[in-house]
Amino acid sequence: MFFKSQLAVLLSSALLDSVSAETILGVTVYSRHGDRTSKHYKGYMLTNLGLQQNYQVGSDYRDLYIASSSQKQILGISEDKYVPAQIFASAPDEPVLLNTATAFLQGLYPPLEGLDEEVASQTLNNGSTYTSPLSGYQYVVLHGEEKESPDTIWIKGDDECPAISVLAEEFTESDVYAERVESTRSFYQQFWPALQDVYDYTEADLSYENAYEIFDLINTGMIHNASMEDAVTDDEVFQLRTLADSHEFGANFDASQPDMAIGARTLSQAILSHLNDTVTSQGKTKFSLLAGSYDTMMAFAGLLNLTAASTDFFGLPEYASTMAFELLTEDEVTDFPEEIDDLKVRLLFRNGSDGGAPLTPFPLFGGEQETLSWSEFVGHMQERAIATVTEWCGICGSEQGFCAAEMATDAGASDQERRGGGMSNAVAGVIGAVVTLGVVGMIAGVAFIVFRKRRAASAWDTGVEKGTGSISS
Repeated sequence: MFFKSQLAVLLSSALLDSVSAETILGVTVYSRHGDRTSKHYKGYMLTNLGLQQNYQVGSDYRDLYIASSSQKQILGISEDKYVPAQIFASAPDEPVLLNTATAFLQGLYPPLEGLDEEVASQTLNNGSTYTSPLSGYQYVVLHGEEKESPDTIWIKGDDECPAISVLAEEFTESDVYAERVESTRSFYQQFWPALQDVYDYTEADLSYENAYEIFDLINTGMIHNASMEDAVTDDEVFQLRTLADSHEFGANFDASQPDMAIGARTLSQAILSHLNDTVTSQGKTKFSLLAGSYDTMMAFAGLLNLTAASTDFFGLPEYASTMAFELLTEDEVTDFPEEIDDLKVRLLFRNGSDGGAPLTPFPLFGGEQETLSWSEFVGHMQERAIATVTEWCGICGSEQGFCAAEMATDAGASDQERRGGGMSNAVAGVIGAVVTLGVVGMIAGVAFIVFRKRRAASAWDTGVEKGTGSISS
């Protein structure tokens, strides 16, 4: 599992000390949800603690990338007022993940109350001046990807993918898995007194086969159920988590079976697309947020070989953990660089929402350097990414309605059309009504989020020519 360390703190401090001669041009963030009720029960949801965790992380990202007082402020970003063209946010149309992104965005752009009237108000041509209602709450656009929309695969590419189940069975049928089941049986059975009230559980369910679910039930109980507080020791919870670590990493990543990490492969394309959008727009798109799940984050860490940088990446990330990809130049500039060779990429990881948890850089792809050239980064990501909906449908054997349409279109397309038919601009093709999420009162001093449901056929495209790292206009 991940651990906070003094070394990590020192690395974070060194990072801040070293950025005085560089400029951050854009950031794309992938965030796990905060504390929630147990996934074992239907209708699980973020708790108030979880909402506060994601809100706090959003606030910390504001301090790091939005505030003018930060050395890492993104070039040209609006500090106080939300500017739609600068910010993109997306999450699957699931309550936990939608509220994760909502809370994060509320921290990123808090209410305008207390700012100068010129900043917090708008004046019409007739001279009338208006301020935002509800103490200056800001309306932030959040794209909710519906389950039947092809665009949901870029954040949750392991959902509705039958091939994943087949590959996961290979892990559960391995000798290593069988040995873990047998060697830990007595350890798990001791928790029957703590779990006997779970309505559909029997003692036979207490096994490594349910390692994550058992850990999740006990972990959420330890946080929210007073009767569980003395039922399990800290050492036992640690062991439960360690076993869940091994179970979930094994179920989500195998270097010899790249399609097992299909959610990470589609996420790779999404991250590449958003960073490339910053490049092709000459920095107009400045900050992108994607909210997803721990399993995708673990698979992504394996796919990008972050486990070579730290064995901690074999473990479950804490609630509200984030991965941030910085697009930067190593010079102090006031305009977006014109030369592709001047662009660099850096990955940083923050484990959890605790203010003491640093946002720490890690080398990508098994290398040693924490900062890569844009062209090198593009090449590595393209080697791993699934670039089109058609490709995903073919690998998954998915029965999603959009797959039938995609495969039919692909069958009639020319080779050139197939090569060019990837993801287009991430904000294109948004169809449907705009509604306001009911999040008022969720967190004190929150912002409104405008929720766009995406039903359109996927049309995302990185604009990056395969294997070249060059940028299209």
